[in-house]
Amino acid sequence: MPDNKKRDFLSINAADATVMKVQKFLAGGIAPRPIALVSTIAADGTGNLSPFSYFNTFGANPPMVGFSALRRVRDGSTKDTLNNVQATRECVIHAVSYAMVQQTSLSSTEYDSSVDEFQKSGFTAVNSDVVKPKRVLESPFHMECIVKQIIPLGNDGGSGNLVLCEVVKFHIDKSIFNSDVIEPQLIDLVGRNSANYYTRASGTAVFEVEKPRAKKGIGVDQLPSEIRNSHILSANNLGQLGNIENLPTETEIKHFLDTFEDNNASESISEDCKYFTIFRAALSFVNSDSNKVDELIETAAQIALENKDTDFAIKALCAGINLIRQKAE
Repeated sequence: MPDNKKRDFLSINAADATVMKVQKFLAGGIAPRPIALVSTIAADGTGNLSPFSYFNTFGANPPMVGFSALRRVRDGSTKDTLNNVQATRECVIHAVSYAMVQQTSLSSTEYDSSVDEFQKSGFTAVNSDVVKPKRVLESPFHMECIVKQIIPLGNDGGSGNLVLCEVVKFHIDKSIFNSDVIEPQLIDLVGRNSANYYTRASGTAVFEVEKPRAKKGIGVDQLPSEIRNSHILSANNLGQLGNIENLPTETEIKHFLDTFEDNNASESISEDCKYFTIFRAALSFVNSDSNKVDELIETAAQIALENKDTDFAIKALCAGINLIRQKAE
């Protein structure tokens, strides 16, 4: 496995750090975090809107989501959202897309409790079907919620209050669906990082990781040592290879090599496929430079893995191992 760079850790007991430092550590190290734009209503009917990045989902049956409303660090007082859900036990939680992130940030301003953040932020309020708090039209994803439980996590400044909510109705913009899946490129969400930083969860920031197979992968520990000790393949690459169900057989490896050594068959392989070209180049060094063979094949395998061609990658790597071992004999 590739050597990790030596890390120089700053080790701090949580109890010895100030609340502000702890909050900065959490915000920077646990990121990006999904943002809940929470609409509530006070006992007197005043609307309230505020974003929370300590937020996630916790089950589908029943559908449960939760966010944590922190006490103010300066004096330990509670904010309007927490006061409202304690009084009414209802809220609407909205996803925050890139198109509305600036307005969402504005809604986090600590206006007086008599001020309606819908008006200050410029969001469009629409009626909910089940609960009293209004919905934010600009958001592509709404959840009308009943507050099931509020768990105080402390009584001092910076302490959280975990608000657990059951979703009773969803409102989802049809335009963000593709084959019954909410597509990240279409919903275009943003996540919260540290300080003033956010992450836009679309474009090149979105990538796929294949889930472990129904049949268990062989694991990194079962890969040949030459692959595990590669100085080119990354830890992520090894994780991809460890997800295969079986190493290729000698027959499969031979057939793979024959495809490249047969000039006629080789010509039928796509000329614009970079990792095929690199593998061909590696074969030309078999009788002269084993290190070059190893380097080129591992490079080809890495590019193949980037292109989700795990089958090529593992066969190329195993073929390279066989060729180098045979040469050494």
